[in-house]
Amino acid sequence: MKSVVQRLEIHTGHDTELIDITPRVRDAVAAAGVSEGVAYVTTLHTTTGITVNEGLPDVEADVVGMLQRLAPTDSPSYSHARFLPSDGAMAVNSACHQRAALLGMQVAFPIEGGKLSLGGRQTIYFAELDGPLRRHYIVHVVGE
Repeated sequence: MKSVVQRLEIHTGHDTELIDITPRVRDAVAAAGVSEGVAYVTTLHTTTGITVNEGLPDVEADVVGMLQRLAPTDSPSYSHARFLPSDGAMAVNSACHQRAALLGMQVAFPIEGGKLSLGGRQTIYFAELDGPLRRHYIVHVVGE
């Protein structure tokens, strides 16, 4: 059995956005040289997520809107706060953690015939929820 891990970097441009990483995941699977197996895509941050949905701008906007409604930035019930290193001011990013929990940190897809098995409209997204920042995610391919 073969196991190949690729650590990939992504620079996000907004505080909340969905970024299509499907081509990079496909490339990582192809580079791994596995005919049959599984590809795991995992974020390495607590205020990001990995999710799958139809790759359309209106679907992306609807997902972001849903996250903002379910975990509003200004909820008075949050306990968690953080200090910004640039000026020491306190900011609340609790909503970002809650949104990440809703999305999850990992997806897995089968590999068949050396290729990622996705449905016709499935798109793999890296979800930035507390950006813009330099972020990392892993594509771990296991198989033969």
